[in-house]
Amino acid sequence: MFRKTFLPPVSDLLAFEAAARHTSISRAAEELHLTQSAVSRQIRQLETLLGMALFHRVRQRVVLTDAGRVYAADVRAALQQLAGATQKVMAYSDGGGLLNLAVLPTFGTRWLIPRLGDFAAHHPDVTVNIAARSEPFDFAQEPLDAAIHFGAPLWAGAVCEYLMHEQVVPVCSPDYQRQHGVNQVQDLSTVVLLQQTTRPTQWADWFEQVGADGVHALRGPRYEQFAMIAQAAVSGLGAALLPRFLVEAEIASGALVQLFPQALNSSDAYYLVYPESRAQAPLVRAFRDWIRDAAKPTLALP
Repeated sequence: MFRKTFLPPVSDLLAFEAAARHTSISRAAEELHLTQSAVSRQIRQLETLLGMALFHRVRQRVVLTDAGRVYAADVRAALQQLAGATQKVMAYSDGGGLLNLAVLPTFGTRWLIPRLGDFAAHHPDVTVNIAARSEPFDFAQEPLDAAIHFGAPLWAGAVCEYLMHEQVVPVCSPDYQRQHGVNQVQDLSTVVLLQQTTRPTQWADWFEQVGADGVHALRGPRYEQFAMIAQAAVSGLGAALLPRFLVEAEIASGALVQLFPQALNSSDAYYLVYPESRAQAPLVRAFRDWIRDAAKPTLALP
């Protein structure tokens, strides 16, 4: 429960935030379509309420005090949250629902988004918002209904619904394969190995699984996202280990070739994760049922 005595007028907060961002009363006034005297008055009202100065006046500029700098960051975050909440509730104006998802960036771009049209066809009144998240987070602290997670089915306070495993295969561009004569597994010992930052031992695990010895598997440039590695491989920068379903289009078009049939098998998998408190929410259940069905064909890929 908040106390109204600690809630300044929003107009005063807007004036303060704009002046803090621009370090200028005049530029804040231009942005807010107010006079300079009106902005100055609103800031003085806020300073009177707080009982402290938020700015030092230096010639034609205003410079935040230490307290003002801290307050400006918090006020900006609060205004952004308020704007987000308003936008969120406005999405309900058509009588539909709103589903906020957190997804792994490449999974979202390459697998989920191309399939979302089918979900929209079955649920035309539902708006799906997508945010990128690469690590588990606290649902209680984020305005998100569900997430796509890769790893073990472990997420505090949440339900993990299995979607699929992945087959990680070695690929490179056709020109790179020809230029470097990559015809046997051992030939990979002489080429650039493109590394995934969040899976630093992936090449080592693959070489161990196929029984290749004496290969320095940790060398090579590192990339944070699979999409970056895929593009690097297409561009002839080296060989990559990539989930096959994420590069189906490149393999089908000939931009990439799968070098060897052996796929890396992992105990990790993709899961739909949602907080236990949302387990019976109709939209979460509808999306859960849809994405589980959508993931089934992926399991049958060679």
